Amino acid sequence: MKIRKITITDHRIKVDPVFPAAWDSQPRDFFDATVVAVETDSGQVGYGSGDAMYGFEGYSHLFLGKDALDIDRHYQVLENISFHASRCWPLDLALWDLKAVHEGVPVYQALGGSQSKVPLYASTGSHKSPEETSLMCQEFEKQGFQAIKLRFGRSQIEADFEVLDAAMEATGGRVEYMVDCNQGWRMPWDTQKPWTLKKARTVAEALEERGVLWMEEPLHRGDYEGMAALCREREMWIAGAEMTRDAHEFDQLIREECLDVLQPDVVVSLGMTGLYRIGNLAKRKGIRFSPHTWGNGLGVLANAHVAAAVGTAPFLEYPLDPPAWVPSVRDFFFESSLLVSDGHLDLGTSPGWGQNLDTAVLKETETNRRVFQG
Repeated sequence: MKIRKITITDHRIKVDPVFPAAWDSQPRDFFDATVVAVETDSGQVGYGSGDAMYGFEGYSHLFLGKDALDIDRHYQVLENISFHASRCWPLDLALWDLKAVHEGVPVYQALGGSQSKVPLYASTGSHKSPEETSLMCQEFEKQGFQAIKLRFGRSQIEADFEVLDAAMEATGGRVEYMVDCNQGWRMPWDTQKPWTLKKARTVAEALEERGVLWMEEPLHRGDYEGMAALCREREMWIAGAEMTRDAHEFDQLIREECLDVLQPDVVVSLGMTGLYRIGNLAKRKGIRFSPHTWGNGLGVLANAHVAAAVGTAPFLEYPLDPPAWVPSVRDFFFESSLLVSDGHLDLGTSPGWGQNLDTAVLKETETNRRVFQG
């Protein structure tokens, strides 16, 4: 089964109301997505999504005409491309979808897993008032979520704790809370320095006193020594690595016990092939694997499949921040939004992703198309 054609399409929809992401000083009134379709000479098609595949034009010939099921070979080429050019990991996702469809099984089974249900946490993405946050968290609890993540990063840390305290009081100890400090990386125009270890320690102590489950990205992603120190000092879990890129970096994070929860994203780092291996390495070392998923619905779904295959995620991130960031926006190119039941995502038993793409919506929202054919 040879790769006959690779099609990359870019899509954009309007976001209304505007979404003021906590990690971005520029509010978002649109949402972009890139979809990769890999078609074989037998007519089967696999889909992936994630990064925009910049620079792929010079490397398409390395895949066209090759065995679509030789994923290990393709993974190595993609890893080389990520060093020389850009992150083209959506192609890896499409190949796994293709393999699973060919075998007639869900992607998580093609990876070697057996558990179809993944527990979720509602992952908020903006800064709301204590009152708004409390009402939102109560609604999440009613929907069956057993864990919620809030964002720190307001101009005063006291304001962050005011929101957290209000939310915890509103849900009465019935749900777990995580806090994302968003110190691991910055948007291109954001020159604010990350927290020092001294500040991170102060915040960590206060979070642990409140019974927070995990503290995410309290330091710059390269501060291995600082993260390891926090892990040693606190019972609360320290989470991070959503933007870590290379396998050797993950090896070091695991070897030096820098994190209690490893959070790479298959659309950003090493694809499903690489991160399934990293997830199993972490599992052998007693480190939890709970991928970052903040992107479109196919990215959420892909990370859910690899998390299900690894099997150590206490909860998986489910981006949800109404009224702006809701399933109809995040999952806009699916025929139906991802279905959450009792705080879980059921990946089912259908071949591939188990979710159909809406071809009419893809056509309506397309802004660019690149086709590579052998």
